[in-house]
Amino acid sequence: MPKIVDPHERRQAVAEAVFRVIERDGLDRASLRTVAAEAGLAIGSVRHYFASHAELMEFAMRAMVERVSARLVTHADRLLAAATPLTWAEQREAVVAMLAEVLPLDEERRRECVVWLAFVTAARTRPELRASADQPYDDMVELTTRVLRGAERAGALRDDVDIDLEARRLCAVLDGLSLHGVLHPTRLDPDTTLAVLRRHLAGLAREQS
Repeated sequence: MPKIVDPHERRQAVAEAVFRVIERDGLDRASLRTVAAEAGLAIGSVRHYFASHAELMEFAMRAMVERVSARLVTHADRLLAAATPLTWAEQREAVVAMLAEVLPLDEERRRECVVWLAFVTAARTRPELRASADQPYDDMVELTTRVLRGAERAGALRDDVDIDLEARRLCAVLDGLSLHGVLHPTRLDPDTTLAVLRRHLAGLAREQS
């Protein structure tokens, strides 16, 4: 009796193979053939689920976004739906915990950052990846804006804080920390990374907070 293969599981397994190849050898080496070999599949099996290399890369990119976004949403829902009002110090630590999901603070998140940086760099010259690179950025700006608006409503932020500008600045801080953590891991350790993020958020607060 032929083995029944779950298409969703098989596509996810192939995406995981893409991630491993990119982390180890770079995106340029993630051909259909090398990905198939990494996944332990015949290249025809990969082509059964992905009509082209571009389709495979788009799927893998979206799969990475969905993985990280699910963790962010869990934190955001918990933060924004708190049963009792949080102090700014409590809010700040909750925000740090949430945003830490996109920083290379452990082996898993470091791998995700390596793969994601490869994808967004490739999107600069590969139009088929552009939308998948832009949407997560827009989503992160929206998320940081919501969080800062919540802190503003709670009276935790300085009166001169420009929420729209600060949301984009916070995203830039996260991008910089991710890039430095990937490229200079021995010079920017996890504790220092979190300290930078905390200091940035503290700079937005009222002095008495």
